[in-house]
Amino acid sequence: MKNYPRIIFFGTPDFAVASLEALVNEEYNVTGVVTAPDKQAGRGMKFSSSPVKQFALKNDLFLLQPENLNDRDFHDQLKLLQPDLLVVVAFRLLPREVWELPPLGTFNLHASLLPQYRGAAPINWVIINGETETGVTTFFLDEKIDTGNIIFQQKILIEPGETAGELHNRLMKTGRELVIKTVDAIADQKIQVLSQGYLIPPGLILKRAPKIHQAQCNIDWNRKVTDIYNLIRGMSPHPGAYTTLTSPDGKSHFLKIYNALPECCIHSMHPGEVVTDGKTSFKIAASDGYIQVVEAQLAGRKTMQIGDFLRGFGHHFN
Repeated sequence: MKNYPRIIFFGTPDFAVASLEALVNEEYNVTGVVTAPDKQAGRGMKFSSSPVKQFALKNDLFLLQPENLNDRDFHDQLKLLQPDLLVVVAFRLLPREVWELPPLGTFNLHASLLPQYRGAAPINWVIINGETETGVTTFFLDEKIDTGNIIFQQKILIEPGETAGELHNRLMKTGRELVIKTVDAIADQKIQVLSQGYLIPPGLILKRAPKIHQAQCNIDWNRKVTDIYNLIRGMSPHPGAYTTLTSPDGKSHFLKIYNALPECCIHSMHPGEVVTDGKTSFKIAASDGYIQVVEAQLAGRKTMQIGDFLRGFGHHFN
């Protein structure tokens, strides 16, 4: 085991597991892991553990799951672990008493090129907004969300047609490499931080990345094809862009679209109208063209490629 520093890792989802796994596999001194409490989910409301907890248990790591991050007993447990450094990846906002605890500080991995796209859903929003590049940033925590001094950044290009899920997986790999680089630099005292203020020239409007709400997933077919296409990509696979279509018999059908192709053209259809051959093609009119649906899911059904979808449900739309 590497003899520096004593690390407590904070994280919850799969995105965080990759960084924790890298620290463990490369034998860094991970003395504790903090993750979210178990939650009830599914039809049976059974308790489920976070991906970070599952990894911690498999690797015999000391685990804490505080309900309240301001709880005195939780703070005392952290102090007993005598951490030198806290590493945070996809976790809640920490109170000052926690992030000020270790002598080497507390740093966070964020899935954007800060100061742009501060917030809970940067991977979704960069695609929804049609960006062509993004990246990951490590920075020291302070009182506000995603505003601390930058340690390192790594830029990557967003591939044409890439979904949020695909970008998530690439950023997860880039992020774990940046976490290792950051831990090494802090331990060796070879860092030069950069204030985010230096990256915000006068007049620059920062783009935000707030939590996604269901209403934002609803497709407005009056918008341009490119905007709708980016929304579908940015919401795929979770939470999923959706629409409600009316079939010729007057019934409404709730449809999630996970994959699609844009088709810009002039047409005489009303936005939201369906054009299909009932076999291999299913497209929906937008203001300046069509969205060709590639993969979709009707409410209560499984996700299907469009050929399978039309064989099973195409009669609803003819």
